[in-house]
Amino acid sequence: MKVIVTESIAQSGIDKLREKVEVDVRLKINREELLKVIGDYHGIVVRSATMVDRELFAAAKKLKVVGRAGNGIDNIDLDAATEAGVVVVNTPESNTVSAAEHTIGMLLASCRNTCRANNHLKSGKWDRSPFKGNELDGKTVGIIGLGRIGGLVASRLQAFNMRVIAYDPYIPDERFKILGAQKAEKLEDLLAEADVITVHTPKTEETIGMLGEREIGLMKDGVRLVNCARGGIIQEKALYNALKSGKVASAALDVFEQEPCPDNPLFELENTVVTPHLGADTFEAQNKVGINIAKQVLDALEGKLVTNAVNMPSLPDRDMEYLKPYMLLAEKLGRLYFQLEKRPISRVEIKYRGGIAEHKTGPLTLAYLKGLLEPVVKERVNYVNAKLLAKSRSIDVLESLDSTASEYTDLIEVKVSNGHGSFTMAGTLFGMREPRIVELNGYKIDMEPAPYMLLVRNEDKPGVIGCIGTIMGVAKINIATMRVSRNSKGGKALMVINVDGVIPKDVIEMVKKVDGITDVNFIKL
Repeated sequence: MKVIVTESIAQSGIDKLREKVEVDVRLKINREELLKVIGDYHGIVVRSATMVDRELFAAAKKLKVVGRAGNGIDNIDLDAATEAGVVVVNTPESNTVSAAEHTIGMLLASCRNTCRANNHLKSGKWDRSPFKGNELDGKTVGIIGLGRIGGLVASRLQAFNMRVIAYDPYIPDERFKILGAQKAEKLEDLLAEADVITVHTPKTEETIGMLGEREIGLMKDGVRLVNCARGGIIQEKALYNALKSGKVASAALDVFEQEPCPDNPLFELENTVVTPHLGADTFEAQNKVGINIAKQVLDALEGKLVTNAVNMPSLPDRDMEYLKPYMLLAEKLGRLYFQLEKRPISRVEIKYRGGIAEHKTGPLTLAYLKGLLEPVVKERVNYVNAKLLAKSRSIDVLESLDSTASEYTDLIEVKVSNGHGSFTMAGTLFGMREPRIVELNGYKIDMEPAPYMLLVRNEDKPGVIGCIGTIMGVAKINIATMRVSRNSKGGKALMVINVDGVIPKDVIEMVKKVDGITDVNFIKL
């Protein structure tokens, strides 16, 4: 087999590939030439510059695997890859130590004015009085995001005799204990206590702009901020103003809202330490990336399961035809939990009942875990690594089979335990194998898992449905379907409203104010 490498990776990675396949290194190949020759190759290794899009897949008739030497895959069309039966693999864990160490280095440089002092001395001046700094010893560090990199930072900063508090609503309590970090139940608690705040969250709808003017206002005067995670998590305009006023003593930044950004106003300030996205840029990390991507590509070419497949691995046509709608159902069931609950999970129990129990259910469990974890973890979740990611978060996953008949021909039942109780859900296929959610936390319901849904829990009394309908009508939000379920007359009811688009936050707030409504959640699947 033949593999083409279009961007620079460590020589160790090239050597690893050459143990089993023919390798062509074409670092300066242009787009036109690549499209001409790609049909000869079974694998391609890229970084972030080579566009691996639908046009390329159409020309790559032999292609079996795309290897992304790194984490981000913005330059790869995953849908086109899956349609073409091409596995996309990457190396999300290879740079964790480098990123953690860079965070520590940036923090120290920020606290001790290292960069300013360096430039001052090299300009021919000897004067240390403007550069008096602060020790880390005895200070409190607040870590936002306690995943792999956040965990490494926590353990390293404890060696500086720092008190560690952390906020991560998607990590179980056990991990906080293992890392010796005090758990902040709310972000606001961390902001008020920390002398230093460092960010280690993925960039999601929930985290974009999560530290803005309001949040900075809750912080201690003279706080120091570090962001070596993703640009845009800290609102740069608000940070600029806080640095100018002295509310924030200093900021150490490796990532920015827009990159590259050589004229960023933050660079003009003396109390910033900035680097051009260097978190993963060490010889060791790049060596790991090269070797790991080579291993992933070779495993994929040999038809083995790969640990970092970004898209769904190929399945035999017969199994795929049967399992595909169930996998879609399982993934949508998984996506429900963290949109309705914010408690970290300790256990997931999945029971397959009826005819589905007589088939291979492992891919269905992976699909559920993919849907469950994808919105809340930094790493890209896929059907291969979902169970490993659950294990790394101390989530026990139990499966059981029951082929005896129930009220449904096939049924997927899920019970999620979170240390404070449990959350249940169940789904099946109707008619032409269309997914339906038929039970949600004790409520029997016929719920189509649509892209946009409003879940309302309310007192079972007249007028509630009408009020919601009026609010939606005034806001010009079209209701596609509505389903209502109750367990007892006059008790609590569940209302599921499928709508045609995103419901603005102000409209949701209006719904919450309706008399008799106890809980409102807008869900995107």
